[in-house]
Amino acid sequence: MLFCSEVYLYFFLVVFTAYWAIAWHRGRVWLLLVASFYFYACWNQWLALLIGVSTMIDYTLARGMDAPGWHRWRKGLLLVSIVGNLGLLCYFKYMNFFLESLNQSLHALGASTSLPLLQVILPVGISFYTFEAINYTVDVYRRKVPAERNLANFMLFITFFPHLVAGPIVRARDFLPQTHRPKKWNWARLNLGVQFFLMGLFKKLAIADRMACFVDPVFENPALYPSHALWMAMFAYALQVYGDFSGYTDMAIGSAHLLGYKLAQNFNMPYIARDIAEFWRRWHISLSLWLRDYLFIPLGGSRGTNWQTNRNLLITMTLGGLWHGASWVFVIWGIIQGLLLVIHRTFSAWAQTRPLLSRFLHSPLGTVWCVMVTFFIFCLTLMLFRSQSLSQAGLIFHNLFVFVPGTESSPVHVSGLLYTYLVVAVCHAVALLGYRRWLAFKMPAPLAGIAYAVVLCLTLLLTPASGKAFIYFQF
Repeated sequence: MLFCSEVYLYFFLVVFTAYWAIAWHRGRVWLLLVASFYFYACWNQWLALLIGVSTMIDYTLARGMDAPGWHRWRKGLLLVSIVGNLGLLCYFKYMNFFLESLNQSLHALGASTSLPLLQVILPVGISFYTFEAINYTVDVYRRKVPAERNLANFMLFITFFPHLVAGPIVRARDFLPQTHRPKKWNWARLNLGVQFFLMGLFKKLAIADRMACFVDPVFENPALYPSHALWMAMFAYALQVYGDFSGYTDMAIGSAHLLGYKLAQNFNMPYIARDIAEFWRRWHISLSLWLRDYLFIPLGGSRGTNWQTNRNLLITMTLGGLWHGASWVFVIWGIIQGLLLVIHRTFSAWAQTRPLLSRFLHSPLGTVWCVMVTFFIFCLTLMLFRSQSLSQAGLIFHNLFVFVPGTESSPVHVSGLLYTYLVVAVCHAVALLGYRRWLAFKMPAPLAGIAYAVVLCLTLLLTPASGKAFIYFQF
């Protein structure tokens, strides 16, 4: 049930109408809970049952950690919760990856036997709701949030359908209080929700899916295309992955606003970041904050020596890469992101001792240079992220920097790519100059209605014939 599909729109219209027709707050919570399980059951009924069972177990364990007389068992209950959640994640998402890696190692050592692979279905969005469950039980253990007493409220926190499949990763301390507050009809919030949803729909259909028409043929067989086609595909994929994931997030936030709930911001114009550290504060913000609070800081954060801090960064980003997918491609991609953070940290410390260099880097010209370099480096890493295997990644990087003529013409039209980048640049400029707030809250109603209609028409006109599933559904 994709956000950009007619099925979802009909589903949401029914839920939206019934939700605001019910005056009883608890009835609304139960309606959303039933709708969320139905939403996930459309993917797989048994996996929806799995989420329900694991959620009730976490609810019970958290209640135990908060119960009087159970203080000496708190750490054990937390360990059961973490091991259980990570165990499910490893079994469904990583077990075959580990078995395949072990088989390859055994064959390299001369063994003739192979371990059988498991026939399992990967639950959609398991990485997201696993991290949400862990953040809840850890925060209860740390006494940052009290254990939720109402089972329906807690289950809604985990299964709320706008964020269930691909985030943003929701914190219990942000979402659970909202389940206790009765919701009132608010035209301003309704307007904001529609804006977010339309913006996400445009990003997904008019930008991401359109760029996919250029990107997918090149990555299906990169050996057939000339070097310039690979460069164009690289920049097209940067737009695709951003429009796809941030578009999903915008539609999730918009859907939540229309139901009176607020989800966390997940993107903040990451392609204008001055450096890789700032980039990760702007890209997939909910994941970056989760890795910082529940992995980097527990490892020691930046409290130790430079070597210890760099080690913690590498471990955090390597596991962050593995979170994205069960493949050595993602592991190495995560290691590269960690190395880039270490290089940036070392370079920043070195530049501070050179006043002329530091002044240049913080000047307008230096800022433009830093943004361009950061964007270009991240685009290069995306070529690894998009590759199906390490061998394909090696071929792509070779053909990027060693000219090859190819046998196929480039599927990327330079003019179309440039126009798309121009549209994205204008939208960024509108946000940076502060016009977005005027557009969101102060635009006259007739003008706003015309603008919504124009955006919707442009979206439908620019949408390619064949739609694509959201990229982050596989994570």
